[in-house]
Amino acid sequence: MRRRILQSTLLVVALTALVLGGPLAITTWRLVEDFHRADLTSRLEQLGERLDGSATLDQIDQTAIDLSVPPGGQLTLEPSGQPRQVFGADPGPDPVAEALPFGPGGSLTMAEPRYVMRAEQLQVTAVVLLLVVLSIGTGTVVATVTAQRLAEPLRDVADRAARLGAGDFRATPHRHGIPELDRVSDVLDTSAVALADLVQRERTLVGDVSHQLRSRLTALQLRLDELATHPDPSARREALAALEQTERLAAVLDELLEAARVARAAGAELQDLKEALSAVADEWRPALRAAGRALRVRLPAGLLARVTPARLREAVGALVDNAIQHGGGTVTLSARSTENSLLVEVSDTGHGVPEELVPHVFDRGVSVGSSTGLGLALARALVEADGGRLELSRARPAMFTIFLPAARADDVMGAPRTPATPR
Repeated sequence: MRRRILQSTLLVVALTALVLGGPLAITTWRLVEDFHRADLTSRLEQLGERLDGSATLDQIDQTAIDLSVPPGGQLTLEPSGQPRQVFGADPGPDPVAEALPFGPGGSLTMAEPRYVMRAEQLQVTAVVLLLVVLSIGTGTVVATVTAQRLAEPLRDVADRAARLGAGDFRATPHRHGIPELDRVSDVLDTSAVALADLVQRERTLVGDVSHQLRSRLTALQLRLDELATHPDPSARREALAALEQTERLAAVLDELLEAARVARAAGAELQDLKEALSAVADEWRPALRAAGRALRVRLPAGLLARVTPARLREAVGALVDNAIQHGGGTVTLSARSTENSLLVEVSDTGHGVPEELVPHVFDRGVSVGSSTGLGLALARALVEADGGRLELSRARPAMFTIFLPAARADDVMGAPRTPATPR
């Protein structure tokens, strides 16, 4: 995009310089010649006025003649019925000459070397061409700045759209000062909120439906187990057949839920937590430093998790931002492993979460202060999208824990790990 904008602008500048610079140089060349000829004509007119009425050559004002002849030029005086008089040096071949009538039947001719006019024409034309080159250079600078100013916001908007597609639903407050692009950013933020609500409602619905189905299937299985002990053989056979169908139905439900979980985590890849979380720490450290607080990092090497890098980055960033807005003291970002999962913990040394907010801390719109109450809800949605879990493990002082699925054996033993690219 930047290259296309730059090429288009430079093409317009070059065409403008060619269309205007060429005719301007030709016009200037001819204008200099017109000025020289007009100067010779003016000198002849002034000399004619001074010599008007002189009857003989002896009466000619020699001083007036010397002042009228240009440097290196020549004046030819041809009075009627008198010998021709020549004043000045020979102007050489093909001079620039102008003539005026003088007296009855006479003439005055003023000539100067053509190289004098050529030298001035070349100088003036060189100045015009220099101005054209300067205009092209200025246009190049302006085109470069404009291309950068347009390309960077477009790249940011494209990255924002890509992150939205990857499941990053956090709003981006940064704007670029270009109304059209800022409008696109506003629409993306609105879409992110709508998608987050939709995904959250979908997950809530799936969870509620699966819970209700499991409860009903369990109750049905208990009833069928009782019928399986009925003394009537036919009743026992029907009960066992129905029990087998309920078990198959429960297995199908488990497969559907697992398929949905795998589909949500389709973008997950093997990620070194130390590398990923160190990048998050570097991103948020200036904000903490500006608030007069510190960030402590405890990230051991060798912790490999299956996550979507963008989701993990944004989820941990939301937790750090929450610690900045509502916490106090030093913020600690750490990671450790347990028997079945990997834990990422974000804590601070502030007053913690009020008791009445603890059960609702992840609900949308629930917050203290002037914040929107969306950060923690989105962080939980991002973590759950990769099959993880986000919990408030300690209320005072606050500590949030992300439970992530650890790398499987076939991940570690399979293809070599490649550096993750941001999405």
